[in-house]
Amino acid sequence: MGGTAKKAVAPWVRTRLRAAPGPAIALVLLVLLTSALGAAFPRAVDTYEDRGLRHAVRTASAGQSVIELTTDLSDHRIDPSRRHEYARPALMAERYRKAEELLSDGLPADAPQSAYGVHTIEPFIANDPWLPRPDGLPPRFSLSTQSALPEHSRLRDGRLPRAGAATVTGRTGAVEAAVTAATAKSLKLKVGSTVHVGSPVRRGSLAVTVTGIVEPRLPELSYWSYEPLLRTPGLRFEPTSGAPVRYWVAALLLAPDAAPAIFGVDPSPELYWRFAPRPDAFTAAGLSGLRTRIASLEHGPGLARMRAEAVPDVNVDSRLDDLLASYSGTLGAIDPVVAVAAFGVGTVACVVLLMAGGLAAARRGAELALLRSRGGSVRGIGGRLLAETAVLAVPAAAGGWGLAALLLPAGRALPAALASGAVALIACCALPLRAVYVHRRPRVHGGRDDLVHARPSRRRTVAELTLLALATGAVAALRRRGAGTGQADHLVSAAPVLVGVIAALVLVRLYPLPLRLAARSMARRRGAIGFLSLARAGRSPATAALPLLALLTALTTAAFGGSVLAGIADARERASTLVVGADARISGPKALPPSLADAVRKAEGVREVTPVLIDYDLALRDREGSVSLVAVDPESYARLARRTGLGAFPAGILERPGDRPSPAGPVRAIASPSVAGRLGSGTTRLTTSAGNFEVRVAAQRPTTPALPDEGFLLVNTADLDRPVPNTLLVTGDGMDTAAVSAAVRDAGQGAEVKFRSEERAALADSPVQAGAGRLYTTAVAAGAGYAVLAVLLSLLQTVPERRALLARLRTMGLTRAQGRRLLVLESLPQALLAASGGAVVGWAAIRLVGPGLDLGELAMAAPRRLEVLDALGVVQLRTDPWSLLLPACAVVAIAAAVALAQAWWTTRLRTTTELRAGDAT
Repeated sequence: MGGTAKKAVAPWVRTRLRAAPGPAIALVLLVLLTSALGAAFPRAVDTYEDRGLRHAVRTASAGQSVIELTTDLSDHRIDPSRRHEYARPALMAERYRKAEELLSDGLPADAPQSAYGVHTIEPFIANDPWLPRPDGLPPRFSLSTQSALPEHSRLRDGRLPRAGAATVTGRTGAVEAAVTAATAKSLKLKVGSTVHVGSPVRRGSLAVTVTGIVEPRLPELSYWSYEPLLRTPGLRFEPTSGAPVRYWVAALLLAPDAAPAIFGVDPSPELYWRFAPRPDAFTAAGLSGLRTRIASLEHGPGLARMRAEAVPDVNVDSRLDDLLASYSGTLGAIDPVVAVAAFGVGTVACVVLLMAGGLAAARRGAELALLRSRGGSVRGIGGRLLAETAVLAVPAAAGGWGLAALLLPAGRALPAALASGAVALIACCALPLRAVYVHRRPRVHGGRDDLVHARPSRRRTVAELTLLALATGAVAALRRRGAGTGQADHLVSAAPVLVGVIAALVLVRLYPLPLRLAARSMARRRGAIGFLSLARAGRSPATAALPLLALLTALTTAAFGGSVLAGIADARERASTLVVGADARISGPKALPPSLADAVRKAEGVREVTPVLIDYDLALRDREGSVSLVAVDPESYARLARRTGLGAFPAGILERPGDRPSPAGPVRAIASPSVAGRLGSGTTRLTTSAGNFEVRVAAQRPTTPALPDEGFLLVNTADLDRPVPNTLLVTGDGMDTAAVSAAVRDAGQGAEVKFRSEERAALADSPVQAGAGRLYTTAVAAGAGYAVLAVLLSLLQTVPERRALLARLRTMGLTRAQGRRLLVLESLPQALLAASGGAVVGWAAIRLVGPGLDLGELAMAAPRRLEVLDALGVVQLRTDPWSLLLPACAVVAIAAAVALAQAWWTTRLRTTTELRAGDAT
């Protein structure tokens, strides 16, 4: 028998995977899906936060986002006669490049929208008699040499200005300039016009000849909008002893080479370098560093370096930090709410992974017990199980991470990798740890391990009390300081989940008591199915705490998330109603023609049109400020107020006693509380554009559809001499907005229409609000899916035992119908317990946590949020009945359906298959 011995034993992992390919594939799919969801969550958060930040910067006005460097050459060490040399284009361009290089570290500039130049700080008078003078005052012009004018404008007439062959200095008496088309139209300028800009520091004036009229290419972007005077002239007011008088202010665009001529008009003009930030370079993760960088540029080391390397004595100014601070506050309010959903679905996913490991351990219980009885070590068995699980879980988790990265290419890689790693770790350790714990000692026969006979250990009691203390502390902290404190507090955000965990542990302890009582009562009845189902439900394994925990957490998350989504929708609905006052609002600067109301009534979907007269400048006798007079038709307007829920009132309140057309007594009015306090309980004589009358406050309402957030006085149009409406409030379902808009356009009169549906959509147009809402919806749906999976796993765990039981009972005369009914009734107690407990826990979590959450930031996008939050108040979380009842009923229905399908399949199997000699019982 020579030669070396060959290994006759096949590798353990390959053998086990080939022996049970079905469970292996199921584990791979579960880990792949969970890893993908876990990795996708932080990447989705990064995606919508980054998009929101870039959207906020991109849509902000130039005054809020541009970083401006300025210097006025006021340093006494500079020779006054040589100051104009600092405005030469070559030196200005060189300093622009150096400043841009310094800013590129954290604040990259959008070069096409950045500019530099020289301009007069204050405009100077032009006394040319042909220039327009609205109230007799001559216009004033500022001089500017902004760079890159040809790239940012289209030449409509003439040519662009040039400096000429001679070198321009502060003593140059004539230069060329271009003006925009809006400036040329308002100031009556044309090619060849010469404007003489006067100055108190020089004899005579600077003659500026218009050589070209240009049209801005992108007038809304920062090149033209940071200093709007470059693009559009404006009227300013000069205060006088009487009424203020107006005068024009405009800008003349000189050639950059002509910048020294400005020093002849203004000896200390301002040199500026304006950098528009590039929004696509900003990320929410770098928000803190970005704000630090801006602070350093304005008042710290960044400013010192800018002065040393780029522009001496420069000042840096920007309102970008205010914009970033506002956005940071928005994230601080939204992140804790989103974290609640993350903790909820994450907990359910972890429990399902643990249940999958427990199911695998139960399925292989006999095999592992045999290995232990034949000398297998705990370490060896655990290592083999870990190896065969890791072979499946680790590649599946990596694939889930890759899938999340493919679907969401933006976002940080590390948090997603950590989430996928956590999923892989739990999936790998669930089976080995469960098997090691159960088989830590060799066992010949397993005793009863069910809820009725299980006795909680002291360690379990201590663990449960610890969780109770954590949940209590989290809820107390949330109610005391709120969740929107600037950052997501993980303990506070986990409060609903901790409440669900405690409820699950308590229900598991209390679960046997009602089963015992119900079983005793059923034992006295004639039928055996009810008693057997309750007895079987009571013999559920003690590990049933895991599926119960999964169901309760999923139901709590669904109820909490559904209430959040319902609260957001309700807040947007109320906010849009406050803004519009009806389904549509048509308003004009003056009286609307009667034909407009008739045309709107003909539009499809319009139910009612309520004409309203609003006088925004009604002066009261105390002269403390004007209020708004609202004249309405009582019947129509009362229906509108009831429909919108804004200050509902009986129409008879506005009716005066007596017979028309000459009723007796003062005009009856409904006033806001502030106006009612100013008018008092007596009568007041009012003078309005619609007539003079005496008024008495008959009722108070905090709000009204026409003016929901202002001081108002509501009267009957029949009591006025000239009740000509200037506003139409339109209601209707499925309104044809295009037809209504067309009717408004055809009517002319400068009328504008505003639709409630458009206002509601505008409240959610921010990427932050929209992304957070989608993420929350996805989290709730994922939690519901894991809850269904938990039900399936809990039923699959007892499949062998149920088959054996049903086979024995079939030999004793149990029919197929009775067997199916038995299996369905056996699964209902735990489902009913989870459903009722989940509904109660969800309600309790909302009641406990709700006062600490403000959904205003999540519900409304800036800048609309600022317009309605004062009137709307704090948007608190409220219980949504459908979010409580629908998931609970769905759990019972799913459990019954799965049990029924399992019972149907089980009763079709041959009885002899389950009663083979030697099988486990």
